[in-house]
Amino acid sequence: MRERYASQDARRAQEFESFVAGAAGRLLHAATLLTAEAPDDNPRARRLLTLALAQTYASWDRRRDEDPYDRARQHLASRFARGAWHQYGALGRHRPDSGSVLAGLSPRERLIIVLRLYEGVAEEQTAALLGLPVERVRTIGARATATLLHPPREPARPVLGAEVAPS
Repeated sequence: MRERYASQDARRAQEFESFVAGAAGRLLHAATLLTAEAPDDNPRARRLLTLALAQTYASWDRRRDEDPYDRARQHLASRFARGAWHQYGALGRHRPDSGSVLAGLSPRERLIIVLRLYEGVAEEQTAALLGLPVERVRTIGARATATLLHPPREPARPVLGAEVAPS
């Protein structure tokens, strides 16, 4: 009996290792996009990925016919959303200083953009994952895309040596 459990555990570990070998790079990239960290300095993304993979491994035997990548991506997105909620409240407007193009977006906007554009998740699935109406996901995604395509301009700098006329 003990040998059978050991054999099942070894098979489970081997299957999971194979999954991680194939999926970890893409999941790490998605996590890095979510956190808007620099690709070579991404401790929050690595922690997010580690926690998502741990949760995926914990439910590995219960996955039935589910795609393990989809489950890991769901864990990743859920952990990111929950962490952003607790850290910034209602997925507030935290802007990391990473130089990432996505840093100008709110965490919720980044989550929707990464799921929809990078991961190719349908609006309906994204809405279900986030607990939002499909129309809201569409609106947030459109606004985030517009922000990425047409970033807000920085205020004009004052000209040195120019005097301001009194009013």
